[in-house]
Amino acid sequence: MNKLVKLSDYLSDVMANISAVILGLMTLLILLEIFLWNIFKKTTLIADEYSAYGLAAIIFMGAGYCLKEKGHIRITLILGFLPEKMERIITFIATLITTVFMGYLWWYLFKMVKSTLRYESTSGTLTNTPIWIPQAVMLIGAACFFIQLAATSVKTWAAIKTKEEIV
Repeated sequence: MNKLVKLSDYLSDVMANISAVILGLMTLLILLEIFLWNIFKKTTLIADEYSAYGLAAIIFMGAGYCLKEKGHIRITLILGFLPEKMERIITFIATLITTVFMGYLWWYLFKMVKSTLRYESTSGTLTNTPIWIPQAVMLIGAACFFIQLAATSVKTWAAIKTKEEIV
């Protein structure tokens, strides 16, 4: 259990750092676009497309870190009225259902990337970006989120057994 938790925490931290770098690069790209347009009336032609890819990357890659830091929305108002044991059980069930759903989502993201590679799909823009690249980033982020969810499920189950604080 401890190895899974440590691995998930490490992966979530790495993904958060990569997300931060992507956010910084997106900011620089948008500032460059603004500068070029205002000074030279020129455009990069890629700022909106690559910013959209970056946003998707940040969302998927940052989800595990957000879960680790308890940043996702939780219905603590309702849970606060329940007995402690019931609160732990409901939290475990919710986390387990979310883990199963994320595994399902990951599988279909995997199939999407595989299909995109097979058909050599590219963006319909001037850049002709191979679509598998941003999709693969989403797939990696979803995998790390799935691992974090699985570790959270394990920690929540352990909290039920040992009466520790809920994760």
